[in-house]
Amino acid sequence: MIGGRVRATVRALRGAIAFLTRFPVGSRSRNAGGATFAASNDWEAFCSSPWTFTIVGWIVGALAALVFLASNRLPAASIAFGYPLAVFGLAGIHHLDGVADLGDALVVHGDVDRRRAVMTDTTTGVGALLSVSLVVAGLALGALALAGAPVAVAVGVAVAAEVGAKTGMAAMACFGTAAHEGFGSQLTEGVTRVAFYGPAALAIPAAVLTWPHPAAAAAFAGALAGTALPWQWARRRLGGVSGDVFGAANEVGRLLGVHLGVIAWTLW
Repeated sequence: MIGGRVRATVRALRGAIAFLTRFPVGSRSRNAGGATFAASNDWEAFCSSPWTFTIVGWIVGALAALVFLASNRLPAASIAFGYPLAVFGLAGIHHLDGVADLGDALVVHGDVDRRRAVMTDTTTGVGALLSVSLVVAGLALGALALAGAPVAVAVGVAVAAEVGAKTGMAAMACFGTAAHEGFGSQLTEGVTRVAFYGPAALAIPAAVLTWPHPAAAAAFAGALAGTALPWQWARRRLGGVSGDVFGAANEVGRLLGVHLGVIAWTLW
């Protein structure tokens, strides 16, 4: 029994890492949701294990935050360029596709069906270009501000923002309702609300990384709030969440988390 649980845990983590990062996890195959996984059952294990979102948040957040260790040696502009490069190098850019699709849906005129059609259209519109540009530029500007903070604060904020964003995705999986069949429904239908206790417990330490300074707590709370913005918009305008909403929530959550962490450090 213990061996079976260990194997299930490994499969869940491998599936989460395969989808949420660019880390090599063995031979990959494409699943029905369009993502690649190390084995066919990794996807199912990941969908039923929302705690894996938070674990990946810790991993990606810690590795990307290593850039700030060079704040005392490199120009702030180099840190501002290096942090987004590290984030997208580790996590990939497929979540930005969700930002682009929601950006187009935000500016389109029409009903729910029209918005959904725009999100599946392969044409890149002005809304997509603007939203992606704002997210990437905003992340770089947040890193520019963090480059002037103490290294411990900068690292704490970056990690807390990443953990908060991934935990927000876990909350969406546990509490959200899918707009239609697809990636979103595979995540939301595989878990119950009780399953959120796991990622919540794993995420709480991120809020005290800069204790007694509240910067990490602000970053963590900001990231959770940031993930809620696309989620609640999609609930009202699309009838529920989808894979694009999950991706956009991750990017907006990280962005808002970093900036609220910077604001807390500046004002405290």
